[in-house]
Amino acid sequence: MHSLFDRIREAAAFVRTRTGIEPRFGLVLGTGLGDLADAMEIDAIVPYAEIPHFVRSTTEGHKGNLVLGTLGGKPVVSMQGRLHYYEGYSMQDVTFPIRVLRALGADDLVVFNAVGGMTTHLDLGDLVVVTDHINLMGDNPLIGWNDDRLGERFPDMSEPYSRARRELAERVALGLGTPLRRAVLVAVAGPNLETAAEYRFLARIGADVVGMSMVPENLVAVHAGMQVLGVCVVTDLCRPDALEKADIAKIIATANAAEPKLRAFVVEYLKRA
Repeated sequence: MHSLFDRIREAAAFVRTRTGIEPRFGLVLGTGLGDLADAMEIDAIVPYAEIPHFVRSTTEGHKGNLVLGTLGGKPVVSMQGRLHYYEGYSMQDVTFPIRVLRALGADDLVVFNAVGGMTTHLDLGDLVVVTDHINLMGDNPLIGWNDDRLGERFPDMSEPYSRARRELAERVALGLGTPLRRAVLVAVAGPNLETAAEYRFLARIGADVVGMSMVPENLVAVHAGMQVLGVCVVTDLCRPDALEKADIAKIIATANAAEPKLRAFVVEYLKRA
C-alpha cells in the first residue's frame, strides 16, 4: 500500500504529463459555480476519473475536472466540482485533491461554495467572505498518522482564513461595487437540509451561514501551509420562523445567477493577489 505522500506524488506527476502550467493558485468551485472555469485561458482539462487515487464527484452541478491554465494573469489549477463527505467518501478522499493542488505548486487556495444564510442581513445571491468556521461534520481529515512531510501534527487554527487575503478580497469587491459580507461558516455532514430547530441552534452557537463543505479543504490546506480565502454564495434562506421547503433546483439556479459577479470578482482578485 502506497503512503499518502506517495499517492500525492503519483497523482501530481500524472497531471504534469498533461500540462506545463505550474499553478500558484488553487481554486475549488462549488455547487453551480463550475462554469467559472470557462473564464480561464485553459491549457488542460483532466477528468478526476483519469487521475490516480482521485474519486469521482457524484453531485449535481459538479463536473469533476481539474482545469489548468491562467486566470487574471495568474497560473491556476481549478477543481471544477468538489467532493463531499456525504457522498460516502472518507475525509481523506474528499481532501486528497487539495494535497495534489499543493504538490503541483499552489500555495494559495480560494474555496467557493453555496451556503444557507441564517441571519437577517443576508439575502439570496449575496457573496460572503468567511472569517472563521465551526466544524460539526463529526470527522476531521487530519485524524490518523501524521506524515511530517505534508504538515505538522498540530496545525495552528488561530487564522484559518487569511486576514490579508480577506482584506484584499474586500478591497476588490469595494472597487467593483459588489457587496461582500463577512460570515462565520458552520459545516455539517449533510446531505439533508437542516430542521428549523437545528438552524436555531447553529445560529446560537455563532454561525451566520451553513454548508456541507469548505471546512475539510481548509483543514488540509492549513496543514499544508497554504493561505486560504473562503467565499460563499447564499443560495437559500434558513430562517426557522419562516422556513420554506428546500428546492435544490432553485438553489443551483441562484448559484448560477451569482456566477457573473463572482467571475468578475475572482479575475480582479487574482490580478491583484
